[in-house]
Amino acid sequence: MVELSLGVIAYGLAWGFEVPLNGMLHWRWQDAFLGLWASLPLFSLFFWTLSSPAEPLLEIRLFLEKTLAPLMADWSVARYALLSVLAGVCEEFLFRGVIQGGLTPVLGGAAAILVTGILFGLFHKITWAYAVMGGLIGIYLGLLGLLANNLLVPMLIHAVYDFGALVYFFKVRGLGRSPAPKP
Repeated sequence: MVELSLGVIAYGLAWGFEVPLNGMLHWRWQDAFLGLWASLPLFSLFFWTLSSPAEPLLEIRLFLEKTLAPLMADWSVARYALLSVLAGVCEEFLFRGVIQGGLTPVLGGAAAILVTGILFGLFHKITWAYAVMGGLIGIYLGLLGLLANNLLVPMLIHAVYDFGALVYFFKVRGLGRSPAPKP
């Protein structure tokens, strides 16, 4: 519901500030492939976060294990896919479409990407380390979206990354799974 709400907010803000969201999204095969390939560096960051002994990254892992795992570990893969698609589409419409798209004419491309990245990081603040990582990811998404001139690229990166991370964390690693009932 949160992700759908962000989509509604994005469209409302786009209408109110006259940001043409529909003109920002185009289906192009080359952009779809770019979105898929550009998700790979985020997976490297994800696996580094899961294996690093650094205290700030340990805090992220503990949040995932203690807070998200009890809520999401027993979800189906289809439910992870739905959440990932909604996050990719709705968050990118809001952050890269409305906020970055609205700020670019006022601040210029680089400053709009930076401000939007910071806001994206703060929106994802589960720990300060995660907020910083989220901010850097937001800058990465904003830059690729701007270079491709297509919201499809950050949407795909975001959705593919979220889906892969959720499935790996909860299904492959099996964190947070309910223990098997004893006979």
